[in-house]
Amino acid sequence: MNPTTSKTPIAPTAEGDHGEKAADRLDKAAVEAEGERAVSDGSGLDADADRDSDLDHDLEDGLEDDDSDRAPSGLAAAVVATGLGIVGLTGAWTGRVVAERETLLGQMKTASGGSVARQISEIYGDAWHSTALVNGIFALLALLVGVFALVRPAFGAPAKDPQPGWVRAVATAGIALGVLGVLISVGMYFDLVVALPAASAAAG
Repeated sequence: MNPTTSKTPIAPTAEGDHGEKAADRLDKAAVEAEGERAVSDGSGLDADADRDSDLDHDLEDGLEDDDSDRAPSGLAAAVVATGLGIVGLTGAWTGRVVAERETLLGQMKTASGGSVARQISEIYGDAWHSTALVNGIFALLALLVGVFALVRPAFGAPAKDPQPGWVRAVATAGIALGVLGVLISVGMYFDLVVALPAASAAAG
């Protein structure tokens, strides 16, 4: 054995570790340099701005689509016209209240006496005519609202989608009911449909 040889083992140098650390430092330096270059050029900011602009445009388009979906399509007016037409034909509680009021007034006017013809006119005829008048008002409203529902798309800003055919059909039904109600009410008011009882018939 060579006496000059040291017994203490010498630790190997960590050349591999130093190389890996140096490579990591180079990679970090390259990333930082690229980021600084992007900031100085404004490319990173431009990319973020473009991304935000696209998101804003998508949000605005979504809101516009929601507004167009919520835009009135004439359905409400058509349904209201049909309902008013039905009320004009069948009568409403307002017409009954007005008729009862006219009957009460007629009884008060003829309480002290009067001819048969006057009693018929005051008690029965006025109530009849009042009911016809109220029903005619409902029928006329049905006619006007139905016409509005049909002609509304021709005015204002053009709608994105055309008015559905079944909406026009409902509005047309409301107009038809309104016209029929107006004709019947006019006939009743002027005693053209059913005439008031004559005084001679009541006396007999």
